[in-house]
Amino acid sequence: MPFVDTDGIRTRYDVMGDGPALLMYAPGGFDARIEQWTELAVYKRIKLLDHLPKKYKCIVFDRRENGQSGGRVERITWNHFVRQGAGLLDALGVEKAHIMGGCMGCCPVAAFAVAHPERTLSMVHYWPVGGAKYRISSHQRFSRHLAFVEEFGLPGVVDLVRSHDKNFSRDPRGGPWGQPIRNSAEFAESYAALDKARYLVTVTAMVRGLIDRDTAPGAEPEDLMNLDIPSLIVPGDDDFHATSAARYLQECLSGAEYWDVPVDRQTEENAPKRVLDFLDSIAA
Repeated sequence: MPFVDTDGIRTRYDVMGDGPALLMYAPGGFDARIEQWTELAVYKRIKLLDHLPKKYKCIVFDRRENGQSGGRVERITWNHFVRQGAGLLDALGVEKAHIMGGCMGCCPVAAFAVAHPERTLSMVHYWPVGGAKYRISSHQRFSRHLAFVEEFGLPGVVDLVRSHDKNFSRDPRGGPWGQPIRNSAEFAESYAALDKARYLVTVTAMVRGLIDRDTAPGAEPEDLMNLDIPSLIVPGDDDFHATSAARYLQECLSGAEYWDVPVDRQTEENAPKRVLDFLDSIAA
């Protein structure tokens, strides 16, 4: 698959199909790779990429710090993911696009629409993350990483992540830059040499900014309420994708379509069709 530099980040991407552009922020939490659209949980079952590219130019990519994309140690906000997606559209010569996210990918979708309403044709939020349990578990994950850094230092993180292939979600001790460490010896060397005290402050601020509420993160409710962008929301129903988070987005996004179908009834037969019907209604 090709790579392009976006916001200074080497980004792995692919373009599938033809038609109106659909920028797709991958699901998978802190393992947001292209492959998650076909390998992960509900997405493996509903097979969106078997159907959406028949009518739309699906632009898929590894989110920064994930998969084969690069990374940069900094206090990452949702707007950093926005800049990566917008930069990818720029590189492909796409002025406007439908923006779709799955799972944690819904957060940058909301942030993208707030930052670039003029470029956003519509939003699709599939299983948006959120809820009190999601907030608590996310903070616990970062806390485990910070505790590991306190005890073993940043060189210890490098040694740990090189000892296995687990991502941040599966082994929180390795932190959110584990994959770039594996991908690049140069990155690993510079990471290990960082000032530990400054790193701890940066990561603490990062988690407080990203996971800052007991509902769907990504954008302020007042900013969402001021948008006039067609939206489709498909709810999940577990500890990481609370139905309350999907209802929160419905409340904030005026005129949003809410597909009120239980998780076990979201199938390949109806889910791609529901998304396509929504997108087609915008294109018309």
